[in-house]
Amino acid sequence: MGKKSLARVLADNQAKAVARNIRTSPRKLNLVAQSIRGKRAEAALAELSFSPRRVAVEVKKVLESAIANAENNHDLDVDDLVVTEASVGKNMVLKRFHARARGRGASIEKPFSQITIVVEEKAREKVEAKKPAAKKPTKKAAPKRAKETA
Repeated sequence: MGKKSLARVLADNQAKAVARNIRTSPRKLNLVAQSIRGKRAEAALAELSFSPRRVAVEVKKVLESAIANAENNHDLDVDDLVVTEASVGKNMVLKRFHARARGRGASIEKPFSQITIVVEEKAREKVEAKKPAAKKPTKKAAPKRAKETA
């Protein structure tokens, strides 16, 4: 006796990975997540590898995990993966105290955040390079001038 397993939330051609308790604010994390939304997985990995932001390392780990989940758990083709969703959310907040003048105190909040990355397998559309039909050059008539009457 046990619980029945829940139905799969994602489509058959999708896989996801979640990282929780990332030590940065959601606002900063969203800047990095925004840069990879809608991109192919390999392009997103390349962008995260060369990003100057510290949190890009964590986001890269999550993206690699989502790609591995797609390949191993759902038998998806790695070359056709696209980052369809990169959502950022709030997590816990560490509250600290900073002593101020005249016996007062100031609060310091150290926020944590989480990120969910969903990759989807989309077949590459092979666009055939169609050459436009060669057009014959047409002669343009010289503009007619109105006759001058004196």
